[in-house]
Amino acid sequence: MSLINKPTTNKQLSSQESMSPQNWEEEASAIVVTDRLADNIEWITETLGNSTDLIVRRFKMGEGVSQDAAVLCMEGISDAKSILESLVFSMRQLGEREIHWNLMDAEDFVERLLVPVGSVKRAENMNALLKALLFGDTVFLFDGLPYGIIAGSRKLEDRGIQEPSNEPVVRGPRDGFIETLRTNTGLLRKRIKDPNLWMETFQIGRSTQTDVAVMYMKGIASMRVVNELRERLKEIDIDSVLESGYIEEFIQDKTFTLFPLVYTSERPDVISAELLEGRVSILVDGSPFALVVPAMFAQFMQASEDYYQRWDFATFIRIIRYCSLGITLLAPAIYVAITTFHQEVLPPQLLMSLAAAREGVPLPALVEAMIMEITFEILREAGVRMPKTIGQAMSIVGTLVIGQAAVEAGFISPAMVIVVSLTAISNFVLPTYSIAISFRLLRFGMILLAGTMGIIGILMGILATVLHLCSLRSFGIPYMSGFAPFEMDDQKDIILRLPRWMMKSRPRYTKDRNYVRNKSKSNPAKKN
Repeated sequence: MSLINKPTTNKQLSSQESMSPQNWEEEASAIVVTDRLADNIEWITETLGNSTDLIVRRFKMGEGVSQDAAVLCMEGISDAKSILESLVFSMRQLGEREIHWNLMDAEDFVERLLVPVGSVKRAENMNALLKALLFGDTVFLFDGLPYGIIAGSRKLEDRGIQEPSNEPVVRGPRDGFIETLRTNTGLLRKRIKDPNLWMETFQIGRSTQTDVAVMYMKGIASMRVVNELRERLKEIDIDSVLESGYIEEFIQDKTFTLFPLVYTSERPDVISAELLEGRVSILVDGSPFALVVPAMFAQFMQASEDYYQRWDFATFIRIIRYCSLGITLLAPAIYVAITTFHQEVLPPQLLMSLAAAREGVPLPALVEAMIMEITFEILREAGVRMPKTIGQAMSIVGTLVIGQAAVEAGFISPAMVIVVSLTAISNFVLPTYSIAISFRLLRFGMILLAGTMGIIGILMGILATVLHLCSLRSFGIPYMSGFAPFEMDDQKDIILRLPRWMMKSRPRYTKDRNYVRNKSKSNPAKKN
């Protein structure tokens, strides 16, 4: 019997050209499983290139039975040891009462007697069998049956759940996402025990077939956003997805912008809070970073710890963050503008001190600032790429040595070292790495504008930045929501963080859904 509708044998298939990497799934879907066991095994092994990690074990159905069968699995990604041990044990337990088994009941036979697995299903084409093997499942083939049986046996090897290194907190949960998708979805299910937490799974990547899960709260999340995200994911046609960053670049509304339009986090508590606010999360198998859409600018200035500390302390810390944001963006530019064009705005004594400090420095303030900023970025990147045991120490020592040597050699003024150091420290205050990078890049543009046009250049840069921010959208939602358009209810959790019992509503863009999240009428402590 042939594997496809037209008379083409396995031997003929093997002599043809191998399947195209781009179209192997479509081509394998057209090939059906034959009732000849040897042909099925031959086709699978040749299609996989006789790979040495493919395990093929033939067996007969009990004592005195001539029924041939085979079990196939991929070593390393399937629980091959347990499957084979269970198979041997079951074969020993089969007696004469099991000899006359019905071929049409093979699926039930595998489920009851051969392997204690979670799921068993039938597959009638080779595409399903190949995908099952490559995902770690076990395939059973029987001579005389025109289909195979797939038994779930995926082996999940992952690292232990640890505290995220990029998002540390003083108070709060210490667990973080890992590279296994089902572990990550389980961490979210652990926190949100609600049947309205829905999940859809997509497979993206022609070669990698990466599982991508979309999670949202039914009745809270905007279905317009969910449908738009679903359509964007379906339109992705790429050979591989190795990290969530691949998906981020495809689904963001605008590519040519410095600002992130998709929020990322590796903390399950953060993603759980975002889901309960009506946002949609995307988790990618193989990546510990979850994506969240839609993303707002204020969202990048908030940390999970804001909601675990007292409201007054959290508000104070947020104000510090926005001040640090201003220092990160404008401090070197203002210094360059004042020392180059606007010396009259400084008090005489401070002006004399700066003039004395810059005496003998051969470079203009603009070049001086650019050299220092680029040098610090090089040192920071070197500290990240070096081994952890020496990276931090080397970056600190390198900064101190180079800064001190540059000042003593007369290339850089001490004031410039102070300004650049304060700017770098302020950048570390920003809670989200992606937004911190954005303002690090903008800082160079501000320095150039300040060195050429002074304060007027800085004002022009600020105006252009604000206009650009107000023009951005994330899945149709204004990027500056809360600021512009202004919404009074959202001010309870933008710069300020009011007490929990006063935060009664979700963000404005979920108003058409379940808008109320807190039905407490007042502080319960007042009743006592």
